Amino acid sequence: MSIRIFVDQPEGSFAPVWDYFGYDEPNYTYAPNGQKLLGELAALSPVPVYVRTHNLLTTGDDSASLKWGSTNVYTEDPSGRPVYSWAILDHIFDTFRANNIRPLVEIGFMPEALSTHPEPYRHNFPQGSIYTGWAYPPKDYRKWAEVVFQFVHHLRDRYGDTEVKTWLWELWNEPDIEYWKGTPEEYFKLYDFTADAILRAFPEARIGGPDSTGPATTKAAEFLRMFLEHCAHQKNYVSGRVGSRLDFIAFHAKGAPQWQDDHVRMGLSRQLASIEEGFKIVSSFHEWRSTPVILGESDPEGCAACSARTYPQNGYRNGELYAVYTAEAINDTYVLARREYIQLAGVVTWAFEFESQPYFEGFRELATNGLDKPVLNVFRMLGLMGTERVKASSSGALPVESVIRLGVREQPDVNVIATRKDHEIEILVWNYHDDDLPSASTPVDLSIDGLPASLRRALLEHFRIDFDHSNAHSAWKTMGSPQSPTPPEYSQLARAAQLQTLGSPAWMSIEQGSLNLQFDLPRPSVSLLRISWR
Repeated sequence: MSIRIFVDQPEGSFAPVWDYFGYDEPNYTYAPNGQKLLGELAALSPVPVYVRTHNLLTTGDDSASLKWGSTNVYTEDPSGRPVYSWAILDHIFDTFRANNIRPLVEIGFMPEALSTHPEPYRHNFPQGSIYTGWAYPPKDYRKWAEVVFQFVHHLRDRYGDTEVKTWLWELWNEPDIEYWKGTPEEYFKLYDFTADAILRAFPEARIGGPDSTGPATTKAAEFLRMFLEHCAHQKNYVSGRVGSRLDFIAFHAKGAPQWQDDHVRMGLSRQLASIEEGFKIVSSFHEWRSTPVILGESDPEGCAACSARTYPQNGYRNGELYAVYTAEAINDTYVLARREYIQLAGVVTWAFEFESQPYFEGFRELATNGLDKPVLNVFRMLGLMGTERVKASSSGALPVESVIRLGVREQPDVNVIATRKDHEIEILVWNYHDDDLPSASTPVDLSIDGLPASLRRALLEHFRIDFDHSNAHSAWKTMGSPQSPTPPEYSQLARAAQLQTLGSPAWMSIEQGSLNLQFDLPRPSVSLLRISWR
């Protein structure tokens, strides 16, 4: 494959929209491994990271389990009078603050005392349905609004206007499916009461929604249209006037991997189809064409807490394929946003960590028992890139239209993003295919032109994620897959989990503003080449 970089030809900004993350279980935030991971996320990003969590108003005792969490913010005494408790919530938000994390505050779910169908309330995933009493509308919308007002007022009072002004606020999760046991109109009513309460508590808040599911399905697309129509043209349930406050638009996009006899076949085309359709729906409203869009969850599939033990197609999550898929999906998301003239503000990776689970169980997570998975290293690579994109081309790149229509099923997608900073360029190159099957490496011929004419030499650092590099999972398997690693073994795995270079940094000769490099790129793998000079 021939890859060409033109350092002196800028092509717009490369905003770090990828630095958004989320998870169901808010109580994992302050667990030791949760705090460690938040610190790593903050360290890898050049700007503050945003984090979105479910269950911030769910009733409970702060014990966490798969797809469950609670804060017990609101209960009622025997006479029905409100009782507020902020201790668990403060623990969560104090941890965010300590790690320089900005909350994307998801207001939900329904406190038990307000639910129209409170029992059963706590679920026991994966046994039975998760859509229990927390998913229902409130018995009293004004009581709900008062809870929201007190919630926002408390956070504003505790953390101050300067801090809270940087946060984002939204309502619920995926209200077009069983996460919301009411009608669409009841959700729109809840949205109006919630937005009004937020703004009464903090007039400078930025509010968005609806965080509905992927618009590649007809039902989800229609729900998103109905919500945008309500916010633009319909009567507000609180004020009686036309329209509702909407500072950003959020929807989700998920892929659909399948197990094919002896391997996983990823479903990237499904994820991209949802992104494309969602962007088109937003663009179809002249009122919302300039409104920022956040992909509230954008992932290879839908269930982070479903392990590979039960769903073998999820085994990709442990190794390098998840990292390479992420590079591919983020690049295609940028392309679609530019094509549809969308102000893309954020792309939430719904993955964090799970406490008290086996090593490399195949959950969709960034780390397992404190060991970073390869996917976290692709975010480290992205964090090293500049914010100004330069012209780059690859003879092995597939058009995004082809990927949406056909997936990456025939030839691989060998693609590239290049950025620049002062005295530095960064080149991200990856080799992706939907089918996780053995394949020969691809020889790459990389030409870099447009470097300063006076430059005579530059330092090359080549970072790599593949089976042998930046990969704790392959090191763990080589070790014999221990579920109780000894301290020396754990230290060895922790070293293997970090972003690694392919060889040592080396000084390269520059001739007439050009540099040529050759290397092999395995499938799947991703490289970041950083070239710097004084």
